[in-house]
Amino acid sequence: MPSYRKLGEILINEGMLVSQQLEEAILYQAKEGGRLGEILVKLGYIKEEQIVVALSKQLAVPYLSLDSGKLKPSSDQNLKELIPYEFAVRNLVLPFSKSLNSLTVVVFDPLDLILIDNLKKLTGYEINLIVSTPADILKAIENFYGKEKAFQEAIEASYRRDSEGAEEIVIEESQLSLDKLIAKTEEAPVIKLVDLIIRQAIEEGASDIHVEPQREKISLRYRVDGVLYDIAPPSMVMQLALISRIKIMSKMNIAEKRLPQDGSFTVRIEKRLIDLRVSTIPTIYGEKIVLRILDKSRIPLELEKLGFLTQELEQIKKGLSFSYGLVFLTGPTGSGKSTTLYAALNQLCDSTKNVLTIEDPVEYKLDGINQVQVKSDIGLNFDSVLRSFLRQDPDIILVGEVRDLETAEICVRSALTGHLVLSTLHTNSAADAIVRLIDMGIPNYLIASSMRLIVAQRLVRRLCPLCKEPHELKKEELPKGVSLDASVVYKPKGCKKCNFIGFKGRMVIVEAICVNDEIRDAIYNNLNPRQMLDIARKSGTLTLLESGFKRVEEGITSVEEILSVAAY
Repeated sequence: MPSYRKLGEILINEGMLVSQQLEEAILYQAKEGGRLGEILVKLGYIKEEQIVVALSKQLAVPYLSLDSGKLKPSSDQNLKELIPYEFAVRNLVLPFSKSLNSLTVVVFDPLDLILIDNLKKLTGYEINLIVSTPADILKAIENFYGKEKAFQEAIEASYRRDSEGAEEIVIEESQLSLDKLIAKTEEAPVIKLVDLIIRQAIEEGASDIHVEPQREKISLRYRVDGVLYDIAPPSMVMQLALISRIKIMSKMNIAEKRLPQDGSFTVRIEKRLIDLRVSTIPTIYGEKIVLRILDKSRIPLELEKLGFLTQELEQIKKGLSFSYGLVFLTGPTGSGKSTTLYAALNQLCDSTKNVLTIEDPVEYKLDGINQVQVKSDIGLNFDSVLRSFLRQDPDIILVGEVRDLETAEICVRSALTGHLVLSTLHTNSAADAIVRLIDMGIPNYLIASSMRLIVAQRLVRRLCPLCKEPHELKKEELPKGVSLDASVVYKPKGCKKCNFIGFKGRMVIVEAICVNDEIRDAIYNNLNPRQMLDIARKSGTLTLLESGFKRVEEGITSVEEILSVAAY
């Protein structure tokens, strides 16, 4: 236990104060009363931060400043429920973390025993202290509570506006001029509401925002981990201005409401640049708008960090090691194909290679790669750009998606003439990609000669680590022919951290076929997809089900989750 030293002694020893100033402050204290630290600040002899640093040393209590970047409470311990916003602001106290029966809080005055006693009664926890300045504590409180509180206030404000002037606004909507509409989108409540909707979605890890006009309300939903969740919507009176504001940000034509439109814009959140792709469609109640959030900082574009099993990663790297040939990623929309493709590009790209991509749309902008955005309205489409690519001396070509025979033929021709071509197909399994290309009109022998790697993939939800519970597996719960090397697995339960869903986050499962001589012979002989997969399994390929059940054995996900996305 450190020896107790007086505050004035610490300040003098640290060179923050001289003896004469301390004596004057003590005389002032004797006449007027009050705490020595407050008096020293009032007399201008010392700054508030120096007092807190000295108190930290005097009482052996940790000190944190906002500038250090460490004055950030734990975001996953429901601290806001222990100490309400109003109490935190009134008493300048910030909940920081909790463990077992103790709660750590940040305060300005660690000697305020009444506050510490009130915190014990309020929370039911023993209290540990950290000190900081009042200004830093207040800013940290606003950062911690303020964003959520501001969102709720913006929603409530839209309803207050509705009750105060709904009739007037409804009348205006039927005869709204373009100038008036633009003016409405520039009003502070509309700007604030749109900003907060986007910020909250990003902070919650949403991949999409859906704004949908209904008969008597606006529906607002976020897609998190592949599932849509309802969010408290704004008043319907905000519908026109809200959608028009997003269209203006996306550089769309706000006067056009009869046809679908696409656009995009970029936002900066705490030094992170986040791209948003925006799409509108006309519905009977107005325009529905969807914002796709592309946050590169949340997605590691490295194959090793995407969660592949060791044997899957080896198969994929082996297929990517060829200097020419076709590499296909298959799966439904939203299965993470683009992320895996970009991670593969990152693996392959260096200054010695010329990498070209043709995409619709360009999802992630990557340094060192030449990316082209499809613009069909001016004739800039996949097949025309691919022909031009072949005159650009490429080493690696990425085609966003093979949709027709012409694009498929150019990809095959490029692969056979010394280029590595990466692309996607919409098929259920890896072997089905062969059937799809044959169905398009590509001859078997060309597919066999050019194909190097086919990867089918899905995204499955991870069980919430805080609330998952063990489950004794029964044979009838597994499909025929599938077994698990575990008698006890885990199932979802639900808690506050996972919004009572039982899942938090997602991971990839894959079926990777590295094309060898046996697979080529199977393609030449027109074997069906099941026969091709059986041959591939002899070389170490796991089916999607097998890949998924490996994660079940590890306790990462549930049997039901795997069967919902990987059974075909």
